[in-house]
Amino acid sequence: MQTISLKIGNKLISQMKKTIDSNGYSTKTEFIREAIRDKIREKEKEMAIRRLEELKGFAKNKHVTDEDLHKTGEKVARKYAKKFGIDLD
Repeated sequence: MQTISLKIGNKLISQMKKTIDSNGYSTKTEFIREAIRDKIREKEKEMAIRRLEELKGFAKNKHVTDEDLHKTGEKVARKYAKKFGIDLD
């Protein structure tokens, strides 16, 4: 594990402390780690959506039927849902 040092403004520290206290975090470190994990998941989802949009545009230019596109979208959605721990059934 690595140590990271950072400076945070007083207003943000105050907001962070309120959130920590009201949500049962035991330490600032625990809160920051979770915030980082959440941000990484958010960015991964954004990248997945962009990739799906690119594939959708590519498929339409190749004369793929709407049914083919729907099946492919469903397959990809299930793959990403599984990756992010989302139950679709």
